[in-house]
Amino acid sequence: MCRVSSLLKGNPMNAANIRDLLHREPFEPFEIVMSSGEKHLVKHPELVLVTEGRIIVVVDPVADRTADLALMHVTELRRTQPQPSAESN
Repeated sequence: MCRVSSLLKGNPMNAANIRDLLHREPFEPFEIVMSSGEKHLVKHPELVLVTEGRIIVVVDPVADRTADLALMHVTELRRTQPQPSAESN
């Protein structure tokens, strides 16, 4: 199970916001939420290409499957973090 917190919300999203998330140290996986409700998990910064108007996300590297996303339809960037287990409380 994952806990989700919003990193950025609103439209229009810009390429600089996404690049900033990709270059954070240490990198934290995040979801890209589209206006359609579709979500794309970014597991590693090298699996994403950002231009001024588009985002290409490698969805499945083994199957060579990508998602080509229009930046103008990105509504939210959400951080995904593992939820603490009951044993750690």
